[in-house]
Amino acid sequence: MDSNRKIRVLATKPGLDGHDRGIKVIASAMMDAGMEVIYTGLRQSPEQIVETAIQEDVDVIALSILSGAHDFLFPRIMELLKERGVDDVLVIGGGIIPEEDVPGLKKIGIAEIFGPGTYTDDIVTYIKNNLSR
Repeated sequence: MDSNRKIRVLATKPGLDGHDRGIKVIASAMMDAGMEVIYTGLRQSPEQIVETAIQEDVDVIALSILSGAHDFLFPRIMELLKERGVDDVLVIGGGIIPEEDVPGLKKIGIAEIFGPGTYTDDIVTYIKNNLSR
């Protein structure tokens, strides 16, 4: 991978959430930090997310969820990435996710979970520090 290429991020809302203010704020912060952000909008299926990630050749998938369906949707996305042979994408999540669910999500390959109140700079820094190039 070209280390001079901008970091490409897929910012997306899996499931039936109808609120996207948070992911838009985070996407804006990522763009301000020099990243290229593809925002897919609301109500994306795991299949749509993985297909878009592959087509757009992203470095990062940023998932935002408020509905409580993270225990189904996040594992499904990770399963589809594995099935498609995608093992070089940093997957992060955020939204309303109970602390007791975080270890299980990390175990399946979600690199980090960012809850409400996380500073956008912390997310940007995390991506830059943990992205394999």
